[in-house]
Amino acid sequence: MARLNLLEETRYEKLPVTVYSSQAEASLAVAARIAKLIKSKEAKGEKTVLGLATGVTPIGVYAELVRQHKKEGLSFKNVITFNLDEYYPMQPNAAQSYVTFMNENLFSHVDIDRENVHIPDGTLAKDKVAAFCLDYEQKITKLGGLDLQILGIGRTGHIGFNEPGSAPNSGTRLVTLDDLTRNDASRDFGGKQNVPTKAITMGVGTIFKAREIILMAWSQKKAPIVKKAVEGEISGDVPATFLQLSDHVEFVLDEAAASSLTRFDTPWLVKDCSWENGLKKKAVIWLAETVDKPILNLPKKIITTMVWPSLP
Repeated sequence: MARLNLLEETRYEKLPVTVYSSQAEASLAVAARIAKLIKSKEAKGEKTVLGLATGVTPIGVYAELVRQHKKEGLSFKNVITFNLDEYYPMQPNAAQSYVTFMNENLFSHVDIDRENVHIPDGTLAKDKVAAFCLDYEQKITKLGGLDLQILGIGRTGHIGFNEPGSAPNSGTRLVTLDDLTRNDASRDFGGKQNVPTKAITMGVGTIFKAREIILMAWSQKKAPIVKKAVEGEISGDVPATFLQLSDHVEFVLDEAAASSLTRFDTPWLVKDCSWENGLKKKAVIWLAETVDKPILNLPKKIITTMVWPSLP
């Protein structure tokens, strides 16, 4: 019965979603899964091939992996990494570089072999980028593909820097950044005018080949795009919706990022509710907007049938 109730509650969701009470709790859970994978592969004498993300979202995950390395002996000697993207052009020692980010948050604190670290090169001459991207793809393929890819999601719905309009079979390439993406990055660069207009990114198709994909999102700011990615129609306008086609993907969210999903935002559509006054008010407003009528013009019969039977 519990399983049936869960299926009903999540019926609007087109891919698996796990919601944690906080960003910290979710980050610990993802880090634990990564650590388990590394140990399992190491026990079999195999290397772990990880696809890594940057930005605020994975910082807690990397902090926990560093802690496990220092306190619990988690080794990265058999780990090979491929980062999703890098701004272009970008010097590796720049404060905004993803090389700097990865060093500060993970690589400089663990025992990974630097030859096993791969990050798109933002210093390449433009006529060298295509060959570099092809080689990046070939390196991943020769290793048997990514065991696990972790992702964040941008407010445009981008994964990596695959902006709206990206094809589902796209490979690693040079892309033009969306205006909203550049605006969101402006604080790190001291103004939008300083944010590069381009980036090198793994493609949607590259990401899709990973044996396991975990997309993480935190905070209310990400709630609207998370809803589109999880419940919306598959569309190049929201590249993250392509993940609905994968059998190996999971969205890991905190409560704030999940708050616009149907089961949290309009729970009366999918389950029996405890009708506290706040939820009653929200449901009435929702109903008025749905039928496009002022609240005072709503028939009592509709309200009592669709919202709460006990209304006096």
